[in-house]
Amino acid sequence: MSDLGGGEAPRHVDIAIVGGGLVGASLGCALAPLIERLGLTVAVIEAAPMTAKLDAPWQPSFDARASAIAQGSVAHFRTLGLWDGLAEQASPIRRIHVSEQGRLGATRLNAEELGGEALGQVIPNAWLGRVLHRRLAELPLDWHCPARVEEIRPVAGGHRLTLSDGACLEAGLTVLADGGRSGLKERLGIESRERPYDQVALIAGVEVDRPHDGWAYERFTGDGPIALLPLKGQAMELVWTHEAGQETDRLALSDGDFLAQLQRAFGDRAGRFRRVGKRHAYPLSLVTARETTRPGLAVMGNAAHALHPVAGQGFNLALRGVMDLVAAIEAGAARGEPAGSASTLGDFETRRSGDRHDVIRFSDGLIRLFGLDSPLLSHARAAGLVGLNLLGPLRRTLARRAMGVER
Repeated sequence: MSDLGGGEAPRHVDIAIVGGGLVGASLGCALAPLIERLGLTVAVIEAAPMTAKLDAPWQPSFDARASAIAQGSVAHFRTLGLWDGLAEQASPIRRIHVSEQGRLGATRLNAEELGGEALGQVIPNAWLGRVLHRRLAELPLDWHCPARVEEIRPVAGGHRLTLSDGACLEAGLTVLADGGRSGLKERLGIESRERPYDQVALIAGVEVDRPHDGWAYERFTGDGPIALLPLKGQAMELVWTHEAGQETDRLALSDGDFLAQLQRAFGDRAGRFRRVGKRHAYPLSLVTARETTRPGLAVMGNAAHALHPVAGQGFNLALRGVMDLVAAIEAGAARGEPAGSASTLGDFETRRSGDRHDVIRFSDGLIRLFGLDSPLLSHARAAGLVGLNLLGPLRRTLARRAMGVER
């Protein structure tokens, strides 16, 4: 925590990370080698108080949200020295089953086809946060928590940030990793393109009556796509997408009635659903910032691109952005350039633009294809799923994309 008073001169830092959530914390951890080798000064501003003790006994919650981590992201976390800690609560995805209700077509993706043990891993977000923040606690960071950025304005060589805790920072590079909730990018005149899906994601933990054996499921139904991700034991993370307004009735159902409706929509391929945790609803839209870099500024994570969760690409895309930003900063430092220079951020944007464009197009296209209600398209989709299951090379290509090892 900083003890700077509001009347003191601004403190200069090389990098200010606005947001200490999964993306901001990952960036802080990824910067560790540069902090040590180059002496970079890094501040982290997080609005939510960190109340949980990092060394307290882990109490996994059945209701906790979880993230699907692609194998490419696992490799990045290994590079950061974090995977051993994360692996303690990770559940491997060994196979993925993709199907459409009422159609015979299905695609099965198998890690063994690629010579690997898993297509990805599912980790409770609370555990992800704990491991990341344990690492951050070891670094010489300038923490401001809880604190908000009350004012941000461009100055020579970066941006000046006035914080709610009375501190004032001048940062050579400011990274907005706040999920887009603070309105900071709008205050800087950065607009976003928003394409509402008119859908709501209903998310809950569920338990099945038999071991899931590492299967993940993607099921496109008349009531919206259903995704199931494997967790520890016989628990799974449910993401059920509804047309906006249709989720209200299901949120009000008793647990027994909700599980019965889920069973009818999903079928019995995963077994019988016998328990459901607290249900949460989140409106969905595709949001992309019109600018993701300016001199002295980078926009990352959901502040840069909020995607539909059904393709499971959002955090994995953001983590690749974290690694590319650090690589660009390191390359710029070798040229004698500061982290926020136009050249450094231009290098970062070059590294990111193709991957970002491809993932957004893939994710959005998938939702729109399966969201169209047309008998002709339904038959075409079914034929495509059957064909994909028969064509090994195409299926392996899709599996590699799911694993995050093909960009």
